[in-house]
Amino acid sequence: MAVAAAVNGGYLPSKFRRFTQPTVSQIRPTPPPLFISTNPNDVNPIHLRDLYSVCNYSCHRFPKLNSEGRVEPVDIDKLRKALLHSYVVASVFTRPEFVPDLTPENVSGSGLTGIGGDWIGKVVPVTPGNGELVGFGRAVSDSGLTAAIYDVMVIPSLRRRGIGRKIVQRILRILVNRDIYDIAALCSDQQKPFFGACGFGDDVLVSTTMMYTRSASTHSEDEQMVKCAGRKLLLVPSLRGNLKI
Repeated sequence: MAVAAAVNGGYLPSKFRRFTQPTVSQIRPTPPPLFISTNPNDVNPIHLRDLYSVCNYSCHRFPKLNSEGRVEPVDIDKLRKALLHSYVVASVFTRPEFVPDLTPENVSGSGLTGIGGDWIGKVVPVTPGNGELVGFGRAVSDSGLTAAIYDVMVIPSLRRRGIGRKIVQRILRILVNRDIYDIAALCSDQQKPFFGACGFGDDVLVSTTMMYTRSASTHSEDEQMVKCAGRKLLLVPSLRGNLKI
């Protein structure tokens, strides 16, 4: 009774406090002030390309890697086309001072500091105009039956703060409201736990994603060498005579 009274009264004896305090592993940093936009015009393709690079994310099936294990930059023209033809785009912005990768010059150049310090910048809402692109995701669809989510990414310094889940939830909300009921996510094995936490599960039809890799070649009928941008990628069996649907 004394313990219950102490809890209700806002006081807990020290010997009981250790049972109520969360462990370090349970504490997740809160996200900074965010603005989530679904307007493709709010995304600067150059800034998006930079986000791909910072996240070390590639759209290539077999990307080139440099000596440090970083992927090659995304082709800016192809990225513009992808943005233009995406069914849903979700981009996340925050104030530059919350992005550790930015230099002090970039932060101070926001134009929101002056008399009284930077308090004005702290109270002004985040917008695509004054914010930094720190997260992105998109979906492609036939506008009637199916959709697939691609390219969900968050800048490394702001991960594990729920931003990626906000991106997926925003995309899902739009797709469901448009009566798209067959929604898939293209992800790696490392990303499966994340999408599982967002409500995705294994396909009940036990289907799998298969990437088309065969191209015209002078190799034998039993074996085709696939090339992309001058790179040897994969040996795949010929489809001739073996295609059954």
